[in-house]
Amino acid sequence: MQSFSDFINELTTGFTPVIGGEYKNEDYAYIDLSENNRDLLRLEVASSEAFSIFIGEFLKNRKAKAAYGGYNELRTLYNRSELFNNAEANRNIHIGLDVWVPAFSDIISPLAGTIHSYRDNDNFGDYGPTIILEHLEKGRTFYTLYGHLSRNSLVHLNEGDEVKAGEKIAELGDFDENGDYAPHLHFQIMENMNGNTGDFPGVVKKEDLENYLKNCPDPNLLLKI
Repeated sequence: MQSFSDFINELTTGFTPVIGGEYKNEDYAYIDLSENNRDLLRLEVASSEAFSIFIGEFLKNRKAKAAYGGYNELRTLYNRSELFNNAEANRNIHIGLDVWVPAFSDIISPLAGTIHSYRDNDNFGDYGPTIILEHLEKGRTFYTLYGHLSRNSLVHLNEGDEVKAGEKIAELGDFDENGDYAPHLHFQIMENMNGNTGDFPGVVKKEDLENYLKNCPDPNLLLKI
């Protein structure tokens, strides 16, 4: 059988947006938020306001409107939250794609699907409001996750509702409702949900990484930013 990552890659032939509005492919700039980015050493990562300023300066310097990146990225910024930084968890490798745009930006589905589940994961440092879609393409079922949304995005949702490709499904939340982050979308693809609803790990431990990377391929294979 064709690998899941190859299958995802072949679903699109060019730039496929997940952010609504007038954003073009050339409006995006790749950002490195790994432990290798020395600029993060001067940043108060526990402050969502400071991080928002950092992202704003990055975009200004790059003459870009949106920043993206983060797949399979080892990050120290999760040390601020007990959700990740404790003896049991120790999770610091990010397996989704982050897209940094202003709060309340429209989020659109890159593919047709149905609403699988949704939840407000309201722990500090968590996703906040989250939507998961189920997709069936070429006889193969898989899922996409949209995290750090506004709470208003979860109102009037029903599991099983149909979603069209390119349809608005949500809007981004601000720091006071998105898990206390600078506004951004966490976008992730999963082949199997492993029994999860309304939530799925987006940051994992090194010893679990290989299995998660197989189940959660690079989302940019689909988006092609």
